[in-house]
Amino acid sequence: MDDLLAATRAVLVTTPARWQSLTDAFPAHLLAGSPAPGEWSALSCLQHLVDTEQWAFPVRVRAFLEGRDFPAFDPDTQGTKPDARVDVRELAAHFSRIRTRSLAILATVAESDLSRTARHAELGPVSLAELLHEWAGHDLMHTVQAERAVMQSFIRGTGPWRPYFADHDVEARSRA
Repeated sequence: MDDLLAATRAVLVTTPARWQSLTDAFPAHLLAGSPAPGEWSALSCLQHLVDTEQWAFPVRVRAFLEGRDFPAFDPDTQGTKPDARVDVRELAAHFSRIRTRSLAILATVAESDLSRTARHAELGPVSLAELLHEWAGHDLMHTVQAERAVMQSFIRGTGPWRPYFADHDVEARSRA
């Protein structure tokens, strides 16, 4: 990627606005609904992004800049369990506030820092450039995952058009 810092920043800046839009547009029950057993709801995705914003990505960037290794993050054991009673709009606003702090940390990274390496407790040696790719991809993945979760309520009612949604139809995939 030509300008990884700018591209990463572009993703990280737009994600909170996408979430605010989702939480403003949809009722809480659509955001809290799991598309299938074992699948994350939109709320689960947002809570996970909040968790990784607090305990993973900015912490790791600081570790790289300070020349330290860092532990793994396991969302199943270290993450916050989603609570359908939470105000999803407030959670999205909280995410936006903590993302602003993370962007300030990202702003301290120079192009020359991208080759820095550290040891990830599970993955071994990783570079700061790889972490930034992971951070941006992680944001996009979980936002798309959340949109797909919300989409399921609509896909179920499409009747003869349902095959057009095959790539996103969680129920059809589980039957295959």
